[in-house]
Amino acid sequence: MAPSEHTTASLTATRDDFSDYVAHLQLHMALQARNLVPSLNLKGDSRQSLLHQTQADAEKLASRQGL
Repeated sequence: MAPSEHTTASLTATRDDFSDYVAHLQLHMALQARNLVPSLNLKGDSRQSLLHQTQADAEKLASRQGL
């Protein structure tokens, strides 16, 4: 394998490892958020509704960011 091919393969492997790490981290954060954010079964509590919407918006923005 030529040096430039080795470097390209190494970068691709590193990028794949990083992508796997980010996916695992996002899953972990989502599961943790479910434990931290109170249940939204109660209608009429605007604070809980705002918290839920803010959490959803933050997760959407984070998931749409590219590498």
